[in-house]
Amino acid sequence: MSSPTTSTTTEPTGAESAVSLRTDYRVRASDLVGRGWLNTGGADVSLASLRGKIVVLDFWTFCCINCLHVLDELRPLEEKYGDVLVTIGVHSPKFEHEADPDALAAAVDRYEIHRPVLDDPELTTWQAYAARAWPTLVVIDPEGYIVAHLTGEGHGHGLASLITELVEEHDAKGTLHRGQGPYVPPPASESALRFPGKVLPLGDRGQGHYLVSDTGHHRIVELDADLTTVVRAWGDGQRGDTDGGADSARFSEPQGVALLPADVAETVGYDVVVADTVSHRLRGLNLAGGTVTTVAGNGVQRLIQDPADAAREPARLAGADPVTVAISSPWDVVWSAELRSVVVAMAGTHQIFAFDPAAPSLRILAGNGNEGLLDGAGPDAWFAQTSGLATGPDGSIWAADSETSSLRRLVPADDGTVTVETAVGEGLFDFGFRDGDAAQARLQHPLGVTVLPDGSVAIADTYNGAIRRYEPATGQVSTLARDLAEPSDALLDATAATPLLLVVETNAHQLVRLPVPATALTVDEGAARTQRPRSAVTAGDFGVTIRFSAPKGQKLDDRWGDPTQLKVSSTPAELLLDGAGSSTGLSRTLRINPDVPEGVLHLTARAAACDGEKDGPIPDHAACHLYQQDWGIPVSVGTDGESELVLDLRGVNA
Repeated sequence: MSSPTTSTTTEPTGAESAVSLRTDYRVRASDLVGRGWLNTGGADVSLASLRGKIVVLDFWTFCCINCLHVLDELRPLEEKYGDVLVTIGVHSPKFEHEADPDALAAAVDRYEIHRPVLDDPELTTWQAYAARAWPTLVVIDPEGYIVAHLTGEGHGHGLASLITELVEEHDAKGTLHRGQGPYVPPPASESALRFPGKVLPLGDRGQGHYLVSDTGHHRIVELDADLTTVVRAWGDGQRGDTDGGADSARFSEPQGVALLPADVAETVGYDVVVADTVSHRLRGLNLAGGTVTTVAGNGVQRLIQDPADAAREPARLAGADPVTVAISSPWDVVWSAELRSVVVAMAGTHQIFAFDPAAPSLRILAGNGNEGLLDGAGPDAWFAQTSGLATGPDGSIWAADSETSSLRRLVPADDGTVTVETAVGEGLFDFGFRDGDAAQARLQHPLGVTVLPDGSVAIADTYNGAIRRYEPATGQVSTLARDLAEPSDALLDATAATPLLLVVETNAHQLVRLPVPATALTVDEGAARTQRPRSAVTAGDFGVTIRFSAPKGQKLDDRWGDPTQLKVSSTPAELLLDGAGSSTGLSRTLRINPDVPEGVLHLTARAAACDGEKDGPIPDHAACHLYQQDWGIPVSVGTDGESELVLDLRGVNA
């Protein structure tokens, strides 16, 4: 099957054209082939059995924050169009662990995915539909033809318009069949905790108890020292974002929890900051009164800073009440005494923020929003879905950067800035289970980190099911424990007579205590790279075009020049002889090195648009929007490959 394209176009100058989200060809959709199905009661699903329905294929992988965002974008569409729409998740794994069928089943349960899911570990269906990035969405009409092929997130509005259009068209033709789809809910399972995320010792302020994010139950619980008895809870167990008393408040997949110093807590009126991940908010807990308040985030997901004028992002935050600004998927939080702020792992924008509850204020501490691994001054650094934070005795902030399978360190300066370093890890597509020298050691999607009393750093190496240790003094990595069920956080149990690690074992729905071994293990199961089908490309001049058009009711924001940007890099860097870097416009001519047989092209495209009519000016105080997509495209270099790559930043509906 040829690579699907849409009729969306963008001129290099940013000129806008009114086009349809629909494809300009009629190609039959390929059938769905994989290892098996989830959420179907054991039955296989074929496209022939779905004839008469509008079908959306969601190509996803459960490590990917953008894929998780798309799950939430699709929920209201599934509810509104449930009698005519069938959404099918096609799980196409990035990491080795994600190909484990039990891990996939747990992820489908954890993220409350109420749709059939095709397990596609060999990327068979991924290749049939020419998917190039996570997430990818393909829309199939009731007659079995592809009508849209989209990448990235932010398609909810356009999909709603397209589905309405398809319903009207096929109702009139008599080819639309209403009724229930093939989804069969799995048997319900109950446990005291459900996919717990992070743990916080309350010490003297909580009688030696622990605060745990009970993520799957959408609540925060206080556990007794036995790690099983729930003393009390914040949240009524339903997904939401409601403030109020402990019994009426609601969270949405909360993760990180941070305890404020007593003097700060007394000033601000709450003791704990919670990273309420899916509501895109920071919440405050009052331990004495039991109340929940929103302290940052307005509930609207922020994609990234405006590429037309990056300097406006700090200005957007400076002086703003933190509860009025948009943030994106905060995953962990930790108090930094040096910065007198809560440090926030803003996974959704691949950045690190600082939240000062006393001011109150919110600012970017590190990360420019590009996804990847790049060290240096805070504003220039690249991160990839940072999901765990901890502070060390010297004030350093350690970070588990999950999508680069790396351990990073932020070193604060006296002026409140930070410098970013990498201790372990290589890049977006490099992972493994290897101990030894840090330069050669490999992790696999770590989610948690803590600093031990001897200054070494314990890492919840989630997809390896292990607790690893990095020793800064020697630069060595070792293994403290393994065979765990997706550990997502760990800390040293200071109350124990002998050293014990307290581990959040997410997929076992429990917290466990493990002895710290006198001699750590040395494991070498090898390094690996994410394996996706490589696109054959020719050496020499190679064109890249990213197609984009603003959605109906919006126009490109050209008040400060071209509002589009394309950033290009490669792994290895030698793959590109020319064309790397950032510039305005969405087309570029690269020069591919004939002496490098294969590699990965990294592309980031952005475009800014504001509410307004196509031919008119942008109104004062118009709402503005940023559209961004990142691609990592494996390529092989030869003489018979393609000489051009065409991608769609965002499908739109005119």
